[in-house]
Amino acid sequence: MLKNYIRNLCEDVACVRERDPASSSSMEVFFLYPGVRAVRNHRVAHWFYEHKQYFMARLISNTSYRHTGIDIHPGAKLGQRVFIDHGVGVVIGETAEVGDDVTIYQGATLGGTGKDVGKRHPTVGKGVMVGAGAKVLGPMKIGDNTKIAAGSVVLTELPPNCTAVGVPARIVKRDGVRMDNFDHTHLSDPLQREFERLEREIYELKEEVRRLKGEQHEGL
Repeated sequence: MLKNYIRNLCEDVACVRERDPASSSSMEVFFLYPGVRAVRNHRVAHWFYEHKQYFMARLISNTSYRHTGIDIHPGAKLGQRVFIDHGVGVVIGETAEVGDDVTIYQGATLGGTGKDVGKRHPTVGKGVMVGAGAKVLGPMKIGDNTKIAAGSVVLTELPPNCTAVGVPARIVKRDGVRMDNFDHTHLSDPLQREFERLEREIYELKEEVRRLKGEQHEGL
């Protein structure tokens, strides 16, 4: 275990140096990056979890959460070279599986919907990027090398090599080809759409009331 732990730790530090232009040294990454610390602690907590030492596993994960702001359940499975950038507010659920070379930004959630049992959380493929504030909910699969835009909400499976944007998320690029003319600067607001629907219904109800009143006056 110790040999694998050290190897994974070295790769975790190296991947941050490669992906984060703000990093200045391996020592800085090892000691000062909360994402690296959270992943490092998780590997220990997961070992205890797999050996059914659940209290110790949760003690380590809870302590790590208090120090980093990153909540990774000890049952979650993380691959190699997982980079949690900034990290505050990241949540990774118990049955989540994260592949190698995945990048997760602050505020992202790999969570459940509350409706599933057993396998409740996502399986994220290799090389995936999960943007800041994105929510991936449910036991679906996210294909290799897929990108999930910041603030998106993913509720269905995504194929490999695509880009998903929006609430709910939809595919706007696949295998390097644009799927439509989706405008990233004018995303549809679901609340605004709901308000507009309610306004239409109110207008139609008012028209119906006017019509009924007119028929009533004619009958008199």
